[in-house]
Amino acid sequence: MTRRSMRTAVLTEPGAIVVESRSVPEPAADEVLIELRSVGVCGSDTHYFDHGRIGDHVVTGPLVLGHESSGVIVAVGAEVDPARVGERVAIEPGVPCRQCEQCLAGRYNLCPDMVFHATPPVDGTLTEFVAHHHAFAYALPDEVSFDEGAMLEPLSVGIWACRRAGVAPGVRVLVTGAGPVGLLAAQVAKAFGASEVVVADVNAHRLSVARELGASETVDVSSTSLTDAYAGRSGPDVVLECSGHEGSTQAAITVAAPAARVVLIGMGGDTLGLPLGAVQNRELWVTGVFRYANTWHTAIDLVASGAVSLQPLVTGHFPLDETAAALTAARTDPTAIKSVIHPNRD
Repeated sequence: MTRRSMRTAVLTEPGAIVVESRSVPEPAADEVLIELRSVGVCGSDTHYFDHGRIGDHVVTGPLVLGHESSGVIVAVGAEVDPARVGERVAIEPGVPCRQCEQCLAGRYNLCPDMVFHATPPVDGTLTEFVAHHHAFAYALPDEVSFDEGAMLEPLSVGIWACRRAGVAPGVRVLVTGAGPVGLLAAQVAKAFGASEVVVADVNAHRLSVARELGASETVDVSSTSLTDAYAGRSGPDVVLECSGHEGSTQAAITVAAPAARVVLIGMGGDTLGLPLGAVQNRELWVTGVFRYANTWHTAIDLVASGAVSLQPLVTGHFPLDETAAALTAARTDPTAIKSVIHPNRD
């Protein structure tokens, strides 16, 4: 590895991306240097681009976005096996401390000292090279492309949500919101053995994609309420709420079966009104999810085996110079689902 400089897309202020030259990082002893090939655009990237903050996470200076990433190892630190050079990898974007109470309990996603790509003030991966802890760079089999490797990150959200919800053979699942995470969570639920996977949204194109990817049924809630869709039938045992919309969440809880598990995945407002009568009278279990833990090997296996299909969700490819266009593609194209940026492609 002889290059000394690299191109990096930097958020300088809300709505402004500048591509600038930076020094290629030197990997620390326990790190690998990765040449980025694919970086998926997440809703959080777009939110930082638009507003400069998400909740308590505030952009106070120049920030590199991007955390859904894959690439090739081009150099290693002193403590890493040099045989890893040339390895195709997917990047788990968060590196926990591995010493705190949460980490030692296996809940490293809740580590208070997590260093996570593109969470201020930590820079992300919309750049040509990144140094990253070797244990969180996972080898990709030949069956998994770079685009798919980048999408293992949102797939991991779906896996973690399904684990938290106890999705298993015979379980009836409702997914509200057919964005990338909703479409992935629906596929994971099916792969985990759910007997019924219903997907609800207002976007007809995304609902058609949900059907193509194996949803048992779809509901266009712009014309049919969930109450009507579930009239005369058993409600879902699991609700995977991916829209972040208060009305959608309330409607899904209202139709949930007794003792159902409701997992809140989508990020909406800071507060949410819950139909407490339904929660209490039916003893519903309501929880959130925060990222994921120990999901990457499962994600790789699901994609390599064909149990989950990622490529149909990629609807746009962009070079680094067109980062702003990638971040805003869904505003003007109702068929846009997932944009992928290629930092090392013109």
